[in-house]
Order: sequence, then structure tokens, then C-alpha cells
Amino acid sequence: MTWDVEVLVNNAGVGEGGSTLDIPALNIRREFEVNVTGPLLLTQGIAKQMVKRGKGRIVWVSSREGLNVNPFTGIYAASKHAIEAIAETMAMELQEFGVEVATINPGPFLTGFNDRMFQTWQSWADDPSERLFDYSKLAFPRAQFDPEPVYATMTAVAAGDVDTYRNLEPKQMIDETKRLQQAPWDRKTTDGLGTRPGQLQASYDMEPETPIAV
Repeated sequence: MTWDVEVLVNNAGVGEGGSTLDIPALNIRREFEVNVTGPLLLTQGIAKQMVKRGKGRIVWVSSREGLNVNPFTGIYAASKHAIEAIAETMAMELQEFGVEVATINPGPFLTGFNDRMFQTWQSWADDPSERLFDYSKLAFPRAQFDPEPVYATMTAVAAGDVDTYRNLEPKQMIDETKRLQQAPWDRKTTDGLGTRPGQLQASYDMEPETPIAV
């Protein structure tokens, strides 16, 4: 089958919230099937058609969590870290064939996605008494931005009006993101041991659907 796809935007994704120690196996597998395996298998066929034509553009919608992490989003972040690895490798592999690859990295936008991710525990087929955390007390640990900037960036990247490989929105989070990427190089295994990290405490303190104060 030849679809003659000129631009592929891989935007399929689900978010599974919860501790890496609590999320059931079925939910972990679904996270990777939807966010990683399915889009990659789709891309394989379309990318080879682009190679034959000598042109095309593939856009992977990753996440800021493909570069950083937050408490209780580790499995989702892991799937987006996988997307980062796939996209960067694919960019190298397709360069000589004239096929462009880019990523979009949305941060915490108030679309409902982040808050729904902290409700998935309600459908887990597990023993609640064995959970490390009480998820009825937790919320997404950050205030969230108006989503309009990321819509504009996604459209521009897909159309080729923006040619940067990595495109993080909102742009005011770029410096923080880079700083947090560097932080593990300096962290020690004993830092803060026996205390609750501030980022994790924020999940207890934050109310769902909290917008960024303007």
C-alpha cells in the first residue's frame, strides 16, 4: 500500500499516573504499546515510502517529560524518553535520504491530560492495600499553562515553517529543563535520604487543574 504521506505527526499517547512501584503490569504494557510500539511500527512503513521519494517530514510529539521527570509520572516519562531515543536515532538514519525528523516537547499545559493521568489508579486491577501511596490524596504536581503556544508550534513544525529539531513549549521552561537534565550528574545517592522531595510534596499540595498565575 502506498499512502504518499508527506508529513507524519506521531501524536498518539496516553498518560498513566502512579508510582513506578505501584502501576500494574497491564497498564505499563499499554503505556508502551500506545506511546512507543504502535507509532514506531506505523512510522517504519511510512518512512520507507518517504525514503523512496527522497523527501518527507516526521514529527514525534514527545513531552518535556521525555527530557525531565515528575513524581508519579515515571512510566509515562519512560515512554517519552524512549520516543526521544527513537527520534534522535531516526534523524541520523534518515538524513542521507532527505527525510526530516523533529520533536515537539509540550510542557504542563492545561488540557485535562495531566489531571486525567492522576485518575488512572481508579481502574487498576490490583490490591489497593499493597500500594505505596494513596492516590486519592495526590494531584499533578505543577501549575499548568494555557495550551495555545504549543498548538501554534505544532502547526509550524508540521508545516516546515520551523526547522529546529527539538521544540519545547512553553519556551520559558527551556532553562529549567536544561538545568534539570544536568542535575543528576551532581546528585548523590544519599542526598535527602529519609526525607520527602519537594517535587513529591507538591503532588499533595496542588489542586487539580491549577492554572499558571498571570
